[in-house]
Amino acid sequence: MKAKLFTAVMGTALLALAGCQSVQNKVPADTLVATFTSTAPDMAAGASDPVWAKASPISAALTGGANFGAKPGEKGDSTVTVKAAYTNDMLYMLIQYKDPTNSVRRGPYQKQADGSWRKLKDPADKGGDDNMYYEDKWAMLWPTNEATAKQFDNEGCAMACHEGQTKPYGNKYTNLPGQLLDMWHMKGQRTGPMGFVDDQYTDDTRYDPKTAPNAGRKGDPGPQGGEYTNVALVNGKPAFMSREAKAANAGGTYYIKRGDEVAFDDSKFKVGDEVASIITNPLTGTDRGDVRTANSYANGMHTSVISRKLVTGSKFDVQFANLSARYGFGFAAFDNAQVRHATSDEPMYLVFGKK
Repeated sequence: MKAKLFTAVMGTALLALAGCQSVQNKVPADTLVATFTSTAPDMAAGASDPVWAKASPISAALTGGANFGAKPGEKGDSTVTVKAAYTNDMLYMLIQYKDPTNSVRRGPYQKQADGSWRKLKDPADKGGDDNMYYEDKWAMLWPTNEATAKQFDNEGCAMACHEGQTKPYGNKYTNLPGQLLDMWHMKGQRTGPMGFVDDQYTDDTRYDPKTAPNAGRKGDPGPQGGEYTNVALVNGKPAFMSREAKAANAGGTYYIKRGDEVAFDDSKFKVGDEVASIITNPLTGTDRGDVRTANSYANGMHTSVISRKLVTGSKFDVQFANLSARYGFGFAAFDNAQVRHATSDEPMYLVFGKK
């Protein structure tokens, strides 16, 4: 891949251009300019907030994923469009990408004709590769230091993707000690409904089936047990249900928010009903909860408005402390797929326009 290293002089020139609307078209196609706003966008308003009308977009093709309208076994594609804005202490991003389906049925339990309960699973899944009963997700990767950025400039997200090693689409880890990628992982059923993007990171830990099954992909410090807890079957029935006692396929949800779980009452459900198999844990007040989101889906388009402090102070996060610098990032989207994501091949870059 073509290297995308810019000199400090070029970076300064980019910022000068970013502050002038008449020369916006001279900003490189791979560069997203965050526009300054004194008023934060209303995240719940999605793309309709006036702040986004003033921000210039960047778009990228996403290729090589599962689903996205493709025939079974074929690769699916999409396109993502991103805008950015910032205040004195916060970064905001508007993310939109095409997806013909809004996938929410993440491994639910379903009541069978004989009254038993069965967890629905992709019959082709041989382990960690469900492409039928999963959730929509997206992820961003950000180099956190110069050692990581140099390789990222040349390879993009591929620098951390190591194929094989018993897993479809491989394992995530960086190549050298000291290389660290900040990972923002929005999970449509596990974190999105709670208003969070799962704040994770990728380091150089190599894959080991016993000691490091997730290789270098790890969560920032957060709640015990992570962002969700599985609901077990007890005596053939789910241990918990939501206090609303609604089937997920009849007005309920495919997740139970922590605090809303109650003992399961089988009499509330009929044959064919589906219920959640996960309890979502709040990430509030933890390092893992630094990135917030408001999500919506309409007319074949996923929309997320996200926010994060420019400077979090966490050693696991990219720090946007230097507003004259250029920050590389990559983006991937998952359509009802556990791992088979559609991704942008080339790195993209975020710069900050003049105040």
